[in-house]
Amino acid sequence: MSAEAVYDWLMHGSEASECDAFDRHVIAAIFSLAFADAEADRRNPLEGLGLTKAGLLDLARMFFPAAVEELDRTVPDLAPEVDAEEQSLRDILAMYSSEAGLLQRDLCVLIARRCKAPHHLWQDLGFRERGELSELMRRHFAPLAAKNRNDMKWKKFLYRMVCGAEGFTLCTAPVCSECEDFANCFGAEDGESRLAWARNAPDGTRLRAAE
Repeated sequence: MSAEAVYDWLMHGSEASECDAFDRHVIAAIFSLAFADAEADRRNPLEGLGLTKAGLLDLARMFFPAAVEELDRTVPDLAPEVDAEEQSLRDILAMYSSEAGLLQRDLCVLIARRCKAPHHLWQDLGFRERGELSELMRRHFAPLAAKNRNDMKWKKFLYRMVCGAEGFTLCTAPVCSECEDFANCFGAEDGESRLAWARNAPDGTRLRAAE
């Protein structure tokens, strides 16, 4: 099943839910790519999400109750491994969360895992454009969004925060504007949504793009 088809399946009938529409879109987009990638690579979809099966079902009950039974039946209960780097990303996101709660906790898990994928972060979250990632960060990680006042690329920024917390120096340039690598951190994050790639690729193949 393509990422777009998974998204449509999850969203079908969910409009009646009392949950926030943007948050529902965010979770559906992330789930869609993880499930489509897992099917293509013959992997457990939890590997692309970073969630336990219990965490997956908790989010499904919140946003996609009609899909819970099918997810429970088809998703293997094999928790993904989390390395030190990913745990550091989770910790940074949790430290700068706007609120507490199940959704906030699981967003930290999902974003940290999707940071390990090879595209721009907004693409690997399944978003339609980078602006949706900025909205997500302002909404759920407001203190972190405030720190990224120069609008550095989010994946670069998150890893920079991790390195700072661990006492490492990611970059030795004294001023960003004078750095030869400026475009890699602040340049445009152009590209097509990965959901659109899945729709447009004639043979169903998945495209790759450098971060």
